[in-house]
Amino acid sequence: MASLAWLLIPLFAAIGAGIWGSWAARDRTQGDISELAGYARFREVMDKADKAGKTDRSVEVRAKAGAHSGSDAV
Repeated sequence: MASLAWLLIPLFAAIGAGIWGSWAARDRTQGDISELAGYARFREVMDKADKAGKTDRSVEVRAKAGAHSGSDAV
């Protein structure tokens, strides 16, 4: 009877490994597709925001270029 108990341990391990293997090999492409679509929407919004803010940023860059640093005061 003890030998039967020791044989059940590898049997349960094999069943557990089979369940884990089927879970690990499941098809997860749906999640990737929705994530890539969300990333594409994010990039479109960021491009629109970048194009809308270019005029504001160019003024800031010119103002910073004309400003003096603290080391110039000495």
